[in-house]
Amino acid sequence: MDAGKTWPPGLLLSYYGDDFTGSTDVMEAFTAAGVPTLLFLRPPTHEWLQRFPGLRCVGLAGQSRGQSPSWMNANLPAAFASLAALGAPLLQYKICSTFDSSPAVGSIGRAIDLGVPLMPQGRWSPMVVGAPRLARYQVFGNLFAAVNGVGHRLDRHPTMSRHPVTPMAESDLRLHLSAQTPRRIELVDMVRLRQGADLQSLLGEDVPVVLIDVLDEETLAEAGRLIWQRRGAGLFSASSSGLQYALAAHWRREGLLPAQPGLPVAAPVDRIAVVSGSCSPVTAAQIARAAQQGFACERLDLPRLLAWPEAEIERAVAAALTALAEGQSPLVYSATGPDDPAVLSSDATAAEQVGRGLAALMRRLLDRAPQRLTRIAVAGGDSSGAVASALDIAALSVVAGLAPGAPLCRAWSDHSARDGLEIVLKGGQMGGADFFADVRQGKSRHVLTSAAP
Repeated sequence: MDAGKTWPPGLLLSYYGDDFTGSTDVMEAFTAAGVPTLLFLRPPTHEWLQRFPGLRCVGLAGQSRGQSPSWMNANLPAAFASLAALGAPLLQYKICSTFDSSPAVGSIGRAIDLGVPLMPQGRWSPMVVGAPRLARYQVFGNLFAAVNGVGHRLDRHPTMSRHPVTPMAESDLRLHLSAQTPRRIELVDMVRLRQGADLQSLLGEDVPVVLIDVLDEETLAEAGRLIWQRRGAGLFSASSSGLQYALAAHWRREGLLPAQPGLPVAAPVDRIAVVSGSCSPVTAAQIARAAQQGFACERLDLPRLLAWPEAEIERAVAAALTALAEGQSPLVYSATGPDDPAVLSSDATAAEQVGRGLAALMRRLLDRAPQRLTRIAVAGGDSSGAVASALDIAALSVVAGLAPGAPLCRAWSDHSARDGLEIVLKGGQMGGADFFADVRQGKSRHVLTSAAP
């Protein structure tokens, strides 16, 4: 078999997402490229997999980004093993394209050390973080991200340098990652990549992590070529959705995927329900804009939620139900940006309580709405995990594009009231100012789209 020209039968890749929003990001990237992908919210059973013949990628949404190495030790091996057993040649630990991690929280290095032994014949562990479609770029090992069209080195990024849990103090990913794992870390920089990098000198029985620069479509496709042609009997890769974009770019260049990928356009709905636990300034601006566009915005009272959770949840539910009865779209949020006093005075326990509170709120809204809600949105990685996990959803598939990294998904469930629900799980920094109105209208911005279904 010519590894550069043909696909093997069965699954091409399986992945574990370190949070729910990142998990849908991967699914969007592959689905838009023409690679059938399904994301499970719990380890997939044989019965569920049989419902979807023709799958080429299977994901499992997780919540490890906010967890300790000891939590990873206890939970990731079984999750990774269940995915490895599916037999795909690539096993991915999906990370955020802003590399959210530290030695104590969301350690990417620890995940690599747990995952590499499951693909024992691999002699390297490739890492692709840059994703130009998401305005993420890796150059000479340093990570950059653009905000409003302006590029920032990650240690000077207006959000990531001030992240409340994992602030980025170093943009050189080799140095940042070396604090999380003793494993050898190498780099294929953009110059070497464009010259046709020879990996042989970097490979070894110690299975090094090999970062690959991605700046543009050329380097993206070259990264995909290196990984696919050097996958051997199987590789473990801790990568962002840049890995999906890279593989798809290479497969398109080889004629294995259509030249014009895309996602359908969604139909508008008259109302949606939104909850947000995000502390991002991007989401704060989106909430402010939603208020101007007629959303009924309701702030959670954090001290009251911590002291009397049931009372505060019911108060917010009542306000949201009133808005729905009046034909409005409710938006319940816990903070407006990183400088919000509620954020500055809170801790990890408070963040967990917010997630649980928003999950309970959304579940009650879906159960009690005077007319069935057909579309909802959740902002914030931790909040998305908490809410989606509470809704009896078995799996998600992408049905339409909205903004890069935040697709509209269809829920698959044995619970008849949840099956078919449309849901958007949005990372804090994803989307433009009109994002929530776009969800309601089904409007796609800066996403490759195909003709409407």
